[in-house]
Amino acid sequence: MVKDVSFIKKCPFSHRGLHNDIYPENSMGAFINSIKYNYGIELDVQLTKDKKAVVFHDEFLERMTGYKGTINNMTYNEISKLRLLNTDEKIPLLVDVLDIVNNRVPVLIELKALGDAIDMSSEVYKIVKNYEGKFAIQSFNPRVLLWYKENANNLIRGQISFDYKDTIIKWYKKLFLRGMILNFKTKPDFVSYDIKSIQSQRIQLIRKKMSVITWTILDCNKYKKASKYADNIIFEGIDPNKC
Repeated sequence: MVKDVSFIKKCPFSHRGLHNDIYPENSMGAFINSIKYNYGIELDVQLTKDKKAVVFHDEFLERMTGYKGTINNMTYNEISKLRLLNTDEKIPLLVDVLDIVNNRVPVLIELKALGDAIDMSSEVYKIVKNYEGKFAIQSFNPRVLLWYKENANNLIRGQISFDYKDTIIKWYKKLFLRGMILNFKTKPDFVSYDIKSIQSQRIQLIRKKMSVITWTILDCNKYKKASKYADNIIFEGIDPNKC
């Protein structure tokens, strides 16, 4: 089966939606704003205590909601009462976001597999399997990609990574994750790599075999670097058309 991954390279992706002082990150307003300007959407997904797939980046709720707690220790009913950065925006369900997007722009769905990668992958699959728009699953966790390879190989999947220099994990895990050594087994369709190390020989060799996108592009200097070393960008706080 030949997958059409061309959309990965076609339009820049807004990091957690096109958010600003009015629309918080990973909010419905930010996603609608991204659609308005015809940018792809990158978003983050976690599971609530009652296995609802919600769109939220942080492990802890406090930065975005003021509430001290975590997504996976609360039910969706409890989370739905919270508001993002003192606005009227709620933490949205993934299914509702996809309903709003409705194939108007492509979506990169990052699975924040902080716990059980298998549980997370299967729950998200129940939602995306019937979505007819352009989307891809991506994750830092290779176990997510392996699950999709074995259970939903028709879906496009991407491996996210960076250099892991300041990450406190065992050295061999750093080696495996930084070098994406498990790619031979998980068979990603594309790679999403940190702009800081996008120029590395290893990543440029990967780019000869598959599309490579880079994150997070916060200024025009990073945009120029990305234009040289990557096929597309995930951006925030800039207008790519003005770089």
